[in-house]
Amino acid sequence: MQDRDRRALAFLGVSGLLSAIAYFWPASGPEVVTAAISTPQAAQARLAKLRGTIATMPGKKKLLEGIEEQLKTREKGLIVADTAAQAQAQLMQVVSKLARAQSPPVDILQRDMGAIQPLGKDYGETMATVTFNCQIEQLVNLLADISAQPELIATHELTVRAADPRKKLVTVRLTVTGVIPRRLVPERKGPMTF
Repeated sequence: MQDRDRRALAFLGVSGLLSAIAYFWPASGPEVVTAAISTPQAAQARLAKLRGTIATMPGKKKLLEGIEEQLKTREKGLIVADTAAQAQAQLMQVVSKLARAQSPPVDILQRDMGAIQPLGKDYGETMATVTFNCQIEQLVNLLADISAQPELIATHELTVRAADPRKKLVTVRLTVTGVIPRRLVPERKGPMTF
């Protein structure tokens, strides 16, 4: 090995050592964040903006209270229950009570509980289907009574067929839906199938 090669190797070793020290040397410390230099005019502008925001707070609070009152009034009609099955049973009780209140009372021949499904993002909907025979006047009165209930219920589906033309009877299949809290709607798991 020549003298020139030894010097090159020595130079390479020293430069490698210096590079390793520079690479692995700990940072000088955390960066210090300094406050922005603010002028009195900028501080006064920020203060005026904050005062404007604070001045609108009572009006916003009053508006929020009014909206909450309207929501409470509207939600009084929700079918309140601990479980989805209880909500369905409560809806069926309302329909049965209205049928018995007709003059003469309407006898329900068949009762079916429908599906519980989401109604928007905050509510759910439960359904109950009943089948009965009645006169057309009784049906009209029953439908009017359903729409006059304090509960948020409505006719979802109605099928009317002639039963006995001499007695003016019709066979009715009526599906009524009621609004329930979203917590009673079962969560769907897995992909939806059609």
